[in-house]
Amino acid sequence: MDVFGAIADPIRRDLLRRLSGGPARVVDLAADHAVSRPAISKHLRILVDAGLVHAEASGRERHYVIDVEPLGEVRDLLGALTARRAPISTQHLDALDTEVRRAARDRRRDASASTHSKEDIA
Repeated sequence: MDVFGAIADPIRRDLLRRLSGGPARVVDLAADHAVSRPAISKHLRILVDAGLVHAEASGRERHYVIDVEPLGEVRDLLGALTARRAPISTQHLDALDTEVRRAARDRRRDASASTHSKEDIA
């Protein structure tokens, strides 16, 4: 399963949050959820398959540890989706500035021409 599929489930996201605080045993992780230990083990296997978690043997116990490197793919996607882009580019703003200046110049010229034509009539 890929990283996105692995983090799609809310229980697996909770497991990752819990493991971000340090290694934990299945029994410890199961205590935080209303599902059975075998269900937590199944969720952990999915996280292991996605490369998000690995197990370390400590005597007879297995401690699960988070691997954050695969989350770079998620981070990259979120960065691309939330990147702040100007709704109007600098090029468009420069073009608007040119048009505003041109319009102001044209108004001054028209006002000056209008004043001169009134003087010619009088």
